[in-house]
Amino acid sequence: MRDTPYAFRRVEVTASTQDDAFLLADAGPVLVVADRQTAGRGRRGRAWEAAPRAVAASLAFRPTWPEAAWPRLTLAAGLAARRVLGGAVRLEWPNDLVAGGRKVGGVLTEARGGVVAAGLGVNLHWPASAVEGAGALYEHDPGPEVATRLAEGWARDLLSRAAAGPDAWGRAEYAACCATLGREVTWEPGGQGRAVAVRVDGGLEVVTASGRRVLYAGEVHTVRSA
Repeated sequence: MRDTPYAFRRVEVTASTQDDAFLLADAGPVLVVADRQTAGRGRRGRAWEAAPRAVAASLAFRPTWPEAAWPRLTLAAGLAARRVLGGAVRLEWPNDLVAGGRKVGGVLTEARGGVVAAGLGVNLHWPASAVEGAGALYEHDPGPEVATRLAEGWARDLLSRAAAGPDAWGRAEYAACCATLGREVTWEPGGQGRAVAVRVDGGLEVVTASGRRVLYAGEVHTVRSA
C-alpha cells in the first residue's frame, strides 16, 4: 500500500491525464500516470507530442491558496519537476523544461470548480524526434518504471510547495535555474525586452525601450529568446 498524500492511478493509454485527474479529484489529491496519451495538450490548448518513452502525469488537488495566486503553481510545478529530473534541467518561464538547449518537457496547470490539475510531460527517450527544438533526457531507454518514479517524486514535491503557501513556492530557487533571465525575449502580442527578474507573484520582469514591465503567463501568448 502506498504511503502518499495522494491517491494513485496508473493507466496504459488515456486521452488526457489532465481530464482523468479532474474526474477523480473529488475524494482528495490524485495523481494519474499514463504510459501514453492520445490527446495530450500543452499551454493554450496546443497539442502535446511526446516521445515513445515519456512521463505523462497529472496531479489534481484543491489548493488552499487564494485563487489569484494559483498561476504561481505553474512555476512551483516546474521547480518540482527540476528537483526530480536533476540539475541539468533548466526552466524557461513560464512552463518549459530545457536541457542541452532543447525542450525536453513542460508543465501545465488548469483550474475547474476549485480544483487545480498540474500536468507534467517529459521526454525521457526519443531516438528519432521529428519535432524541431525538442529533445529527451536520456540517450538510452531507461525502462517503463522510471516515468512512474519521477512522477511520484514530482507530485510529493509539488504538494509540499503548495502546503508552504503562496509566498513560499520557491521564487529564489526558480530565479537561480531560470534560463530566461538575462536574455533578450520577445512576446506576443508584440513586445521585446530583456528578462531581469522573476517576482514572487510569478510575473516575469523585463526591461524594454520604454521602461520596465511585468509579464504574466495569462496575458501573453508566447515568450521566446530573441
